[in-house]
Amino acid sequence: MTDRERPDPSHTRPEGVTDATVAAVGKLSEALETVERARGHLYGFHQLMGHADFQVEQAAEMLRAAGNPELADRIERQLVGRNVAEGRWTFQLVEEFDDGYWTELRTFDAEVRDTLVAGRRHLFEAESKEARRTHGLRGHEARPAPEG
Repeated sequence: MTDRERPDPSHTRPEGVTDATVAAVGKLSEALETVERARGHLYGFHQLMGHADFQVEQAAEMLRAAGNPELADRIERQLVGRNVAEGRWTFQLVEEFDDGYWTELRTFDAEVRDTLVAGRRHLFEAESKEARRTHGLRGHEARPAPEG
């Protein structure tokens, strides 16, 4: 069996680790992946809201130029630069999320992996790959060819 047919040691279960532990560690990592996706949406929200604030300002300027200064003044006063949450613009939401929940979850994910599976990542997926791939068939190798 060639090296390409064997999983990389970093993707093999340490001796004595149970199926239940691999599944639990995998579930926490899956939760982190979901939070990473949510974080991307949060950053998207942050950027979209910033863009929308400038669009609202432009609309107010256009309303003023079209002869509607009272509406333009109200929009500028009440919407332009308005907080999206109590006391916060979106950059503050992003910072609070990054410094709080996201950082803590990443810390726990690393601690759980370090404590229970020798820091190895994606063991659940690696074992699924081994169970599902067609051994010996091109395109189904356990790992990429060595560089060089």
